[in-house]
Amino acid sequence: MEGIQVITQDFVNVLITKSDNEDAAPVERRFKKSITISEFKTKLELVTGGSATTMKLKIYDSKNNYVADIDKDDALLGSYPIDDGMRIHVVDKFMLVKDFEASDSAERFRLSEEEYEKKGDTLRSFLQRNRLGKYNEEEMEKMKEQQQKELEDEAKLAEAVLVGARCQVSVPRQGVRRATVRYNGPLEGARGIWIGVQYDEPRGKNDGEVNGKRYFTCPPKYGGFVKPVYVTVGDFPEEEFDLDDEI
Repeated sequence: MEGIQVITQDFVNVLITKSDNEDAAPVERRFKKSITISEFKTKLELVTGGSATTMKLKIYDSKNNYVADIDKDDALLGSYPIDDGMRIHVVDKFMLVKDFEASDSAERFRLSEEEYEKKGDTLRSFLQRNRLGKYNEEEMEKMKEQQQKELEDEAKLAEAVLVGARCQVSVPRQGVRRATVRYNGPLEGARGIWIGVQYDEPRGKNDGEVNGKRYFTCPPKYGGFVKPVYVTVGDFPEEEFDLDDEI
């Protein structure tokens, strides 16, 4: 890909916006440049409430000029020309189609069906021309089936993760961490099921609270929320550590 950038620092601070709520203020987040785009999209599920499988990502610079599409799931975030202060715009194809159809219904409600059909610049005509939404039933059905299967698989994994159990968390590129399960369920504004854990060491990101809502309580930096696929329940002894040994 042209414009590939050499990774010169470990983290990048970016603004996140999304297609289904462009009037909302951007959300600032900090990410490791060493994560893959696939992992990056999973993290964005917590920010946008969308699905990683249907996200399209676009980069804009601090002056709101388009820079590039983020289009390779196996590439590293830092391989793209992203600097502090830039904006990542998340276009969720599934949500965009739903928004089109909602607006389409609202316009049809205001006009008679005959008047609406006479208009040539409606969302319905746009959807028909581009075979989007209900005018591409095959694609919509595949998307729904894929999302439903992901949710069902996730629910099966979550069944074995009981609150209070000891576990090991193995998120790619973040190392293996031991913890205690403190929460199992949905997060407001996020898709699917999440496992809230209290780590044995201060290697988390919160104290059990996300986006102003509390799900459990633990010391600051000991809490985290991860997908069930990254959690293994078992008889894992609590890790001992000495803060004096930390650099």
